[in-house]
Amino acid sequence: MIQAGDFRNGITIEMDNNIYQIIEFQHVKPGKGAAFVRTKLKSITSTGVIEKSFRPTEKFPLARIDRNDMQFLYSDGELYHFMDVSTYEQIALNEESIGDSLKFVKENEMVKICSHNGNVFAVEPPLFVELLITETEPGFKGDTATGASKPAVVETGATVYVPLFIEQNETIKIDTRTGEYLSRV
Repeated sequence: MIQAGDFRNGITIEMDNNIYQIIEFQHVKPGKGAAFVRTKLKSITSTGVIEKSFRPTEKFPLARIDRNDMQFLYSDGELYHFMDVSTYEQIALNEESIGDSLKFVKENEMVKICSHNGNVFAVEPPLFVELLITETEPGFKGDTATGASKPAVVETGATVYVPLFIEQNETIKIDTRTGEYLSRV
């Protein structure tokens, strides 16, 4: 059991016969009245996000989430195939359960498959990936004074904004949580 006063981002709780993951939380102590915790909760079974307030002493059972390391094998258009590298067991997930979490993941890279009671609800990519730029416009001398950026398409097909000095066929490091360029490799 966890009290609402102990909420942190990423914690999963059971509430109203559903599993919710805490996206945001804020402890609020108004000048008049009792303190409360304002949260944004993402439903794991459906894709909805709700906002709810709790008293800090309310208790909720923690949901047990299994995170398994699996290798992303390939996509055949409608299904995404993954393999557990220790048991060689393969699973296939549809696009609805994947979302856009694989837009920076190449084939044969390791990801974490998140499940609750055997039902997969999310795929977590690695925090940082190194990808090759396949298409970008050339940068011009003198344009760097403003710290401007330009769009670049990486080998997975996703678009990332990079500084003007980055050229085509360079490998860059990307933060998968924000989709931002970090550095050259």
